Amino acid sequence: MAIRQIRLSDDPILRKVSREITEINDRIKILLEDMVDTMYEAEGVGLAAPQVGVLRRVIVIDVGEGVLKLINPEIIEQNGEVIDAEGCLSIPNRSGTVKRPEWVKVKYLNEKGEAKEIEGTGLLARALCHEIDHLNGILFIDKIIEEIEDDIE
Repeated sequence: MAIRQIRLSDDPILRKVSREITEINDRIKILLEDMVDTMYEAEGVGLAAPQVGVLRRVIVIDVGEGVLKLINPEIIEQNGEVIDAEGCLSIPNRSGTVKRPEWVKVKYLNEKGEAKEIEGTGLLARALCHEIDHLNGILFIDKIIEEIEDDIE
């Protein structure tokens, strides 16, 4: 597939709400594959469609347990809270601590259009929340509690 350009924080598309997907066609499947390739190329753990310039409700995640492709994801339950470090492919060289739920349950459609649910804790819960925020025009910098100074050159 193709590596797509990751939009950076000054791009207004990142502040818009993505549209729901009503038909899973070849364009959506190609978008998902391109997003997976782009995420791996950038060495990220998640990517949302607006980050590659597409205002559709699609995210991909891989926290080391294999790739997840979620269409129209929606958090339906959450519990607890954890404050931990986050970064974003659209905001390079910046990180900070963000409060997220400790556990989430997300409903979504898979590539076949089947309704599914996934539960996540730890990094998976954080990634799900972070990527779903992107679909609503929210960036992690909107939720930073404390900036983390980056000593890496």
